[in-house]
Amino acid sequence: MNLSVSVMPTNSPAAQSKPMILESLPDLAIPERGCPSRSRQQIDLILLAIEALELGGSEAMLRMSKELELQDIIKNRVVLWRLRCTNPLRRSHTRRGLTLEEGKALVVIASYLARRMTVLIRQLLLAYQQLNEKQMPLEQHFRLSEYLERFRAHFRSRMNPRRAKVSVYNTDEKLNELALSLLSQLLFCTGTSGMQRFWTSLFDGEVA
Repeated sequence: MNLSVSVMPTNSPAAQSKPMILESLPDLAIPERGCPSRSRQQIDLILLAIEALELGGSEAMLRMSKELELQDIIKNRVVLWRLRCTNPLRRSHTRRGLTLEEGKALVVIASYLARRMTVLIRQLLLAYQQLNEKQMPLEQHFRLSEYLERFRAHFRSRMNPRRAKVSVYNTDEKLNELALSLLSQLLFCTGTSGMQRFWTSLFDGEVA
């Protein structure tokens, strides 16, 4: 009797395991495959805030991707841009979905970059609190004002003003509120289990 044995190549996609760092984020039972619309929006906005905090933010994301061995998911700048364009609020929105694995990779990158900027994030939030208590304009703090200005510029150049959720942010004040809210979320990511809690918060109301 002749027996044929099929051997799967060790370098085939099925044989490759997911990056270990992604195992730190739980797999969620959601009714649709991939990340829902609200999750895609929130992930992109968090990355937008990182770009406003740090010049060359996109390059920092790619370096972090390589450092965390996520380059098989986020190979280059074009892939990163395409993943972020799954945010339906963007001018360059594409109908391509964002898989849970891709969403995890972006969340991990954002969280690790936020950890490296923990001191700066705390300083900016403290400055905002102090200026707010004294009823002083935010422009009085150069670094905070710089962050807010960059965020407003990024948001207005990349988001589609014809979308209702974008048109809400039609003033500097509204965009400043959003930028400060995202700054608080970045600080949240730096805490104990912050990355995991941020990930699960993206699916509030979505988990079956």
